Amino acid sequence: MSAMPDLATALREKLCTDFPGEAADVLERLPIEAAAAALVAMPVAVARPVWERLSPEVAVLMMRAAAAEDRVSILSAMDVTRAAPLFAQIDAQTRAEWLAHLPTAAQVNLRQVLSYPEDSAGRLMNPRFTSISRDCTVREALDRLRRFGGAGTRTVYLVDVEGRLESCAELQDLALAEPHEPIARYAHPVKAVVEPVADSEEILQLIEQQRVDSVAVADINRKLIGIVRQDAIIDAAREDAADDMLSMVGASPDERVLSSPLAAVGKRLPWLQINLLTAFLAAAVVGVFEPIIAKFTALAVLLPVVAGQSGNTGAQAMAVTIRGLSLHEVNLRHWPRIMVKEFWTGGCNGLAVALTTAVGVYLWSQSVGLVLIVAISMVVSMVIAGIAGAGVPLILTRLGQDPATASSIILTTITDVMGFFSFLGTATLLSRLL
Repeated sequence: MSAMPDLATALREKLCTDFPGEAADVLERLPIEAAAAALVAMPVAVARPVWERLSPEVAVLMMRAAAAEDRVSILSAMDVTRAAPLFAQIDAQTRAEWLAHLPTAAQVNLRQVLSYPEDSAGRLMNPRFTSISRDCTVREALDRLRRFGGAGTRTVYLVDVEGRLESCAELQDLALAEPHEPIARYAHPVKAVVEPVADSEEILQLIEQQRVDSVAVADINRKLIGIVRQDAIIDAAREDAADDMLSMVGASPDERVLSSPLAAVGKRLPWLQINLLTAFLAAAVVGVFEPIIAKFTALAVLLPVVAGQSGNTGAQAMAVTIRGLSLHEVNLRHWPRIMVKEFWTGGCNGLAVALTTAVGVYLWSQSVGLVLIVAISMVVSMVIAGIAGAGVPLILTRLGQDPATASSIILTTITDVMGFFSFLGTATLLSRLL
């Protein structure tokens, strides 16, 4: 029985080593004090990957619950790019206190990263890297990498005596080379270099274009100051995509699943109030046609059908356009082609959907006039919705706004209003057929 505690400890450490993401999910469901105690009890080398995968706000709460010496050990071992978001979560006084107790090298690296704008290369880079002199041999380069460690990439960056970026070499080539050969023989130009203020979209685009596993970060004098690894930029892109998804439905990127109800209300309520105003606008359009709705009650039954289809059409066009803008597949110069495409797409889809709807409406009502009204309004509303779905993100981008933030609310208003107006307006014009 005495071996059971050791077995339980070994299993916990095995979970943290092999599945740090899953271990972080489990710990985030536990009370903060219990989670912190469980993680602090493990060796720092074992617990570090789990600390790095905790959501920043939970990690900060757990570090507050841990002893000061444990907190220092954890922060000193963490990757700088993983530790920086934690310091962004705390106030200036606490940040200064935590930094003051860290080793000098860790302080310098963290202060450097924290000085750059959020979502920039300076925030995403790893300042702990090993640069190699262009004049050394392959053996000297590999010995230096073994001694000081690399930055987790397959690329070795070569610098001159002033630390300026000169070229790079592939680690695989060096591993297969003769030890006495000069490393310059395997050097080639650096394909991907950015300044510290470059944003994550620019870095991601560079990685995709050049097919590299890392991007060098150099200052204005081309002095190498850090390396952005591919996994860091992928994590940033994933977070940006999640933030955009939240923004599109009126939720705040700052809100987390474990946020308090009061905090969630504060983040969501303003957008709900805005949505309420747009709903009143759509209701006002319906109110204008109240007499014909009262006269032909079947119109009220079919009204959500037209509005729903136009809403779906607009959402599809908006999603495709935002994706194209995000991946730089299109830019604002392409707007005529985009509009023409959405016009024909909305028209063709509208005709197909109108045909199906017409069959259903005729079987239900036996009214040719109602069928004609629904079919015409379906085509018109879906064409308008497609154009609006593509146009709203383009206009917001032209105005310098994030298209993911407000596109959904604006588009919903347009599709609801135009869907109601096209259907009820057509019914008014063709009322003699009802």
